[in-house]
Amino acid sequence: MEDIEEENGAGLGNEIEEVLTAENALEAIENAWLNEKFSPEILPHKFDLVDCMLQQISHMEENVKRLERDDLRLWIHKMELERIRFLISSYLRMRLDKIERYTIHILSEEAARQPEEAYLTPNEVRFAKEYLGSVENLFKTVALQHMPASFQAFEIEKVSTKPNMQTHVFLRANERITGIILPGVTDEEIDLEAGSQHIIQYNLIADLVKSGAVQLI
Repeated sequence: MEDIEEENGAGLGNEIEEVLTAENALEAIENAWLNEKFSPEILPHKFDLVDCMLQQISHMEENVKRLERDDLRLWIHKMELERIRFLISSYLRMRLDKIERYTIHILSEEAARQPEEAYLTPNEVRFAKEYLGSVENLFKTVALQHMPASFQAFEIEKVSTKPNMQTHVFLRANERITGIILPGVTDEEIDLEAGSQHIIQYNLIADLVKSGAVQLI
């Protein structure tokens, strides 16, 4: 991602360092977006990257204001800004969609984690709890109150759904990985070479996605 140079050329070294940092952050948020898009489960949040890119958007917007309307860089940077905004908004929407789809399961899993291992942000936890409360209230208002007393209890586990962890995903290995056991009659063991691409059950490589050893594509 190209940054806009200062007209006087001052602080060029700092600008180059900022550009590299911004490029790395953009690549990281793109990878997080792809992983979230193709993973059946919600993944550990990457809101540090989101915050970084929001700051970069603000920085780019200020620089764009200094360009003349006939400057070609103006339109290039506007397109880049739109791409970044799309990535961020799409990433957030996908996470909210999973929270709505698997609310009870996600909250149950999150409650079992230590704070430093949390997958959700505090805002996402609050959203999930409020959404669950709304669903429970809807069930009671629309259906349960019209049923016999013995059927009016709202049993959360009966309306809970879980992501299909056995679904197959496409991936690219970011490093050499050994000893992945494919379930079956013979429990075949395979190795993944760095840069190789595969289709495999998600549950077999879920931890590798979270560690960054593989990238969903």
